[in-house]
Amino acid sequence: MLASAVVIVLPGPAPAPSPPTGVPRVLVAMGDSTISGEAAGDYEPGTDGTKGDWCHRSRAASIHHTGLRGVDETINLACSGAPSAQVGLGDAVQYTEGSQAARLGSLARQKRVVAILVAVGANDDPAFSHVLDSCVQAWLDQSKQSCADAVGGQWQERVDKMVPKAVRALADIRSVMADAGYQNSDYNLVLQSYAAPIGPDVRAGLRNLNGCPFREADLRWVRAEAVPAITEGVRRVARESGARLLDVSRAGVGREACSRDDPAQEWFSRLAVRWNDLGDDDRASHALQESFHPNAAGHAELGRCFGEFLGTDSRAAACLPGADGTLHPATTIGP
Repeated sequence: MLASAVVIVLPGPAPAPSPPTGVPRVLVAMGDSTISGEAAGDYEPGTDGTKGDWCHRSRAASIHHTGLRGVDETINLACSGAPSAQVGLGDAVQYTEGSQAARLGSLARQKRVVAILVAVGANDDPAFSHVLDSCVQAWLDQSKQSCADAVGGQWQERVDKMVPKAVRALADIRSVMADAGYQNSDYNLVLQSYAAPIGPDVRAGLRNLNGCPFREADLRWVRAEAVPAITEGVRRVARESGARLLDVSRAGVGREACSRDDPAQEWFSRLAVRWNDLGDDDRASHALQESFHPNAAGHAELGRCFGEFLGTDSRAAACLPGADGTLHPATTIGP
C-alpha cells in the first residue's frame, strides 16, 4: 500500500512595500525655525501661540517658494526651536508637538514624497538663538563679557556634540521612509546649513534697540567663526547620513539684518518686538521670538535656490548671489 504524501506549501516572503502611486507628489520641510518660517509672518493656524504651539510655520516659508514643476503640494512639518530629538523619532516634544519623523512616516504612506528639506542641530548644544540673545544682553550690559568671549572658546565643542544628535535625526528620517516603502533613491534628502543673520556691516545708526544691538566683536564672531564652525558640523552630518548638502552660510552676506538703510532690502529680521504680546502673560515670553531669522524675502530667495538645487545632480552646493543679485546654487565639493 502506498503511503499518501502530504505537501505543505510555505508562504513566500511578503512583497516589499513600495511608495504610493497615483497620489499627490509633495515636498516636505522638517527642522527648526530657519525652515519653519519664523519671522516670515502669515503663520499657519494653530502655530502662533494657540494652546502653547509656537512653531511659527509660515505660509511664506522657503519650502513654498521652490518654483518646481511636477510638485502638487508643499508641506511644512518644522517647528521653531526644535532640537534634533524632536525632528527624529522618540518622545521629545516642542511647543506641544511630537516627533516630526513620525508625522513624515504617516505622510509618506499617503502621498508621494519626492524631496525632504531639513535644517537641524542649531538648537542642540550650540543653542544658537540663545547665544544671539546673550550677545544682545552683552550690548545692554557693557560690564558683561562679549558673547564671543563667553562662548567662543567652547563653540567647537558644542558643534562636535551636536553632530551625532543630528545624524540620529536623519537616520530616523531614513528609517520611517524605508518603513513606508521608499528606497533612498526614491527621494531627495537635503540637509540645509545655517546662515549668519547678522554681520560686521551693520549700519552705525542701527546698532541699537531699533535695529541690531550687538557689539562689533560679536558681529564679527558670528559671521567669521560661529557660522563657519556650525556649517562644517552640518557638512559632517550630511556626509555621515548620505544626505545632499545645501550650504546657505554665506547666502545673506550684504543682506543681513541692519546691513541696509531700508529693511525691505534685507533678508533677515532685525530685533523684532511684538508690543501687543508684552501685555499678555501667555505671549509675553515669545514677544522677541521673530528676531534675527530669515524674513519673507529671505525665504523666497532660499526657496528658489533649493528648487534650483533639486534640479541638479550635485551632491552639494552653496546658495550665493548671482549676477542678477538673487541666490543660485553654486556647486561645491560634495559633503
